[in-house]
Amino acid sequence: MHFKKIHQFLNTRWGYFTLLTFLFWLKTILVYFIDFHLGVKGLYQYFVLLINPIATTLLLLGIALYIKRGVPAYIFMTLIYIANTALLMFNVIYYREFTDFMTMNVILGYSTVSEGLSTSSFALLKPQDLIIVSDLILIAIGFITKFLKVDPNPIPKKQAVAMTSFSLFMLLFNIVLGEIDRPQLLTRTFDREYLVKYLGLDTFTVYDAIKTAKNNHARNSAESSDLNKILKFNQENYAQPNSKMFGVAKNKNVIIIHLESFEQFLINFKLNDKEVTPFLNSLYNGKEFYSFDNFFNQVGQGKTSDAENMLETGTFGLPQGSLFSALGSDNTFEGAPAILNQTEGYTTGVFHGNNGSFWNRDNVYKNLGYQYFFDSSYFNTNSNNLTEYGMKDKLMFHDSIKYLEHMQQPFYVKYITLSNHFPFVIDQKNKSFDAANTDDSSVNNYFVTAHYLDQALQEFFDYLKKSGLYDNSLIILYGDHYGISDTRNLKLAPLLGKSASTWDSFDDAQMQRVPLMIHIPGDNNGGVQHQYGGEIDFLPTLLHLLGINSEKYIQFGTDLFSPEHNQVVAFRNDNFVTPKYTVIGNTIYENSTGKIITHPSKTVKEEINKARKHVTEQLSLSDSLNNKNLLRYYVPEGFKPVDPSNYDYHNGYAKLLEQENKLGTHSDSLWSLNHDKTTIDKYNSDAPELQTTDKNESNVSSANSSAKKYLKQLNQESIMSKLDSEQESESSLSSSSSSN
Repeated sequence: MHFKKIHQFLNTRWGYFTLLTFLFWLKTILVYFIDFHLGVKGLYQYFVLLINPIATTLLLLGIALYIKRGVPAYIFMTLIYIANTALLMFNVIYYREFTDFMTMNVILGYSTVSEGLSTSSFALLKPQDLIIVSDLILIAIGFITKFLKVDPNPIPKKQAVAMTSFSLFMLLFNIVLGEIDRPQLLTRTFDREYLVKYLGLDTFTVYDAIKTAKNNHARNSAESSDLNKILKFNQENYAQPNSKMFGVAKNKNVIIIHLESFEQFLINFKLNDKEVTPFLNSLYNGKEFYSFDNFFNQVGQGKTSDAENMLETGTFGLPQGSLFSALGSDNTFEGAPAILNQTEGYTTGVFHGNNGSFWNRDNVYKNLGYQYFFDSSYFNTNSNNLTEYGMKDKLMFHDSIKYLEHMQQPFYVKYITLSNHFPFVIDQKNKSFDAANTDDSSVNNYFVTAHYLDQALQEFFDYLKKSGLYDNSLIILYGDHYGISDTRNLKLAPLLGKSASTWDSFDDAQMQRVPLMIHIPGDNNGGVQHQYGGEIDFLPTLLHLLGINSEKYIQFGTDLFSPEHNQVVAFRNDNFVTPKYTVIGNTIYENSTGKIITHPSKTVKEEINKARKHVTEQLSLSDSLNNKNLLRYYVPEGFKPVDPSNYDYHNGYAKLLEQENKLGTHSDSLWSLNHDKTTIDKYNSDAPELQTTDKNESNVSSANSSAKKYLKQLNQESIMSKLDSEQESESSLSSSSSSN
């Protein structure tokens, strides 16, 4: 009898509305507890959490109540339900990778990362995700079997209005409850997890959309006078270069190696009494590199792209989303590639074995002034040569030589590695290190892919030394961001000799350390440096080493070697570390003990307040600069604004050959200096793919074939003849380089 009444009710519009509301509330709550880590404490917060999905679900589904005709009303209500389910699902996947929620900038910039992210997204799926989508299947079956039927009777307008009013009341009630427990929740924002915990995912998304629109309005109404505070901050915080280090690498090549997801703890770490990264350890512990043990990543949601942005421009990423994705196509930059090309005549390029559109790089790099971008289209992308995010590192380094050796020196190049990327998967034939033994496969395999990366680096460095580039290049290795997220650190803790039960926010903050190692040609006075710094400090450090004063450029970091270097390191969420303290929200930890300072002295309070003021100002001014695109109003003396239309990343190899031919005997490329011969014979690799799917001879032939088509259009017959002779040279050397 009860079932019959329930069935009859479900076949009314109010019944279907109630069913969808209940199902969405249920799966949202299950996701809150299973996937999200919202830090809910006490009965009050649990109550707020349980009711926060209700208001927006009623409000959104309630729109369909105003539609009089039966079928359109049901279709509209179902489509809203599906869209909300999709938003929930995407946030679950995003949270597993970033420990954060999708903002409007992330959503709007999704297409720029989707090409390279699809495989990893599947890896992030879990069996419990059926909870999110199984109801859609059941609803469809219900209509197909006619267990559920469309009610043709419209909802009276007064009832629809009453539901909307009730929904708005519930939303206001929800906000008030949140404000009671966390005052200024909306005005100060605090943290995205707070917003979801107190207000729900839908409310957070709408709030973020409004905030994004507000930022866009600010961008459109920006004026040159908005720069005044930024210029003042820059002037007051500029650090004079260390006279002993200024210009020590002037006119040297610059090779930056981006170590994907590589954390500082891996250096000198042993798993089962075996070094994970023996080669990097040898560099780190030696005197030919200046190695920093208190260097922190400062990325936000943009992760790798945020790290690149800080290193290239000296400005922070955005508080929400990726600057590259959201603003990179239109913003004006004064980045390292343009500065070095304009001031010192550097040739600039990037090697990256993924799609050029990933993180919007194919557009951003043009605005930065990169002349060449060798993305996956320049490499052999046979499936056997790829890992989750693109070319395997050993192959990418090896196969880049045919391009690198034709670049005019001095050059500024960046290598972006990929193999040590979540979910840290490498095929069996490339494994030479045993995984860890936790119950988290990504933690276990992290050591396997880090070891593979270490081997790839050793092969590349051997080549640099044999080719002569090592002694003529400033070489920088840096980790871009964490590899093991905060949610997985508990699994990692025992391997680090710590207890998961006592692991806290202080430990998470310390895990944000990443390596920074700098090789200065001819300098054997390096060693481990202990000063605190972050990725924002890289660009002024680099420019000063190259003998370029950074004072006239707008940058928010300071030279790591300067006696005036500011050692306050800001995180993107407003937390920060100093040599003495780590500050998480309003909690102060003492670095030497890791314990909370419950009653800080007046001196400590003053020191923390000074540091907090600096962090707040530093981040807010950087955000203002980027969100309002203020660099369009500021042109440093001697700097020419970058025109992205001057750059085209097609036919990069042919253009290198064209430039080489044009310069003739004045060419400074490695190829020219090697008497017009390749240096690939100096590259020894044990990558098994070089014997099968990534043979050097066929790769060079393919590259030459593409170059010939371009050069033929320019009637460059002499270069085409040179290509033929080069191919013969490459062919004779390919077997020895790949087999050694």
